[in-house]
Amino acid sequence: MSRAILNRYLNPLIKADLGDKIVLLSGPRQVGKTTLALRLLGANEGHPAYFNWDYEEDQRRLLAQEFPPHERLLVFDEIHKYRRWRNWLKGIYDKTKSSRQYLVTGSARLDLYRRGGDALTGRTHFYRLHPFSLREVDPECKVSTFEELWKFGGFPEPFLSQSLTQHRRWQRERTSQVLREDLRDLEKVEEVVLLSRLVERLPDLVGSPLSVNALREDLQVAHRTVQNWLFILERLFVLFRIPPFGSPNIRAVKKEQKAYLWDWSLIPEPGPRFENLVACQLLKYCDFLEDTQGYAMELRYLRDTDRREVDFVVIQQGIPIFAVECQLKESPVGIALPYFAQRTAIPQFYLVHQGKKDYEHAAFPLRVVPFQTFVKELELP
Repeated sequence: MSRAILNRYLNPLIKADLGDKIVLLSGPRQVGKTTLALRLLGANEGHPAYFNWDYEEDQRRLLAQEFPPHERLLVFDEIHKYRRWRNWLKGIYDKTKSSRQYLVTGSARLDLYRRGGDALTGRTHFYRLHPFSLREVDPECKVSTFEELWKFGGFPEPFLSQSLTQHRRWQRERTSQVLREDLRDLEKVEEVVLLSRLVERLPDLVGSPLSVNALREDLQVAHRTVQNWLFILERLFVLFRIPPFGSPNIRAVKKEQKAYLWDWSLIPEPGPRFENLVACQLLKYCDFLEDTQGYAMELRYLRDTDRREVDFVVIQQGIPIFAVECQLKESPVGIALPYFAQRTAIPQFYLVHQGKKDYEHAAFPLRVVPFQTFVKELELP
């Protein structure tokens, strides 16, 4: 495949913010953070203004503050692995902010790792880079492009290679890197083999309420240990979890979270894979609005004690703005959508599918719509 993605959806926004504050850019390993940063530098990885903490010589140059002359933008990659990075960066920024710009990238949740102190308070803008989505790689949202994303996932290397062999190799190598290198550098985990077993189980658990107790019994570890491992996998962008939405007029479940993977192509079953793909698209939408416009965004799901369920609810500033149910085929509307439409304050429901039907329901605010149309009309990033 010859498609080239020259600019990611965050490029112009980050470029504008670099003149104002330090920009922190986090996201999954191999999602394209370094490529984005180097494009802003107009260079390759050998550029003297690009520093990678994983290389000893770059560590030495950073700690000695040996920066190249006449370079306004400096890129610090994986600097959060340095325990004192916040205070170190604050000191440099406060002395040079009128003459330098700083972009910090990392394959862990920098918004969480930065909370160990308040040194950078008021000095940063924060962005999360997501994998490719349909509208980002194809503004026309063609079915053929969706099928490519469905098959290869949204990470740049396998998507652009369009090779099933390269895709399989990439998945194995990326999982190994996350479980070995990132765990070693950022987290204290002794039972890496058991954590690997948990990661292997995750594709079969997507879309259903996640039972920590069942995982505890399967892995033969403490409940607290499983919870900690799930938090670690969230911080390392292996998975994300969404909680239930507790509308006051339904007997909603309160605690059961659902888990989804950042790489939906790991999921073998078509139904859960499609639901995970939609979850990634909606999370990207929520993070984009939160990072660029300052809205408090949440992605949740609807489920009551009678097991009626709608897959997703998007919430802005504490108010639900729309809900989404996923179906592979053009099946009849189930009972859950009209039930929740009558009993909640959610103003719009969508039944998103992979077929061709596109219509509005006459009795309640429901749009039955193909995924490609849904993405295009809502202008999801």
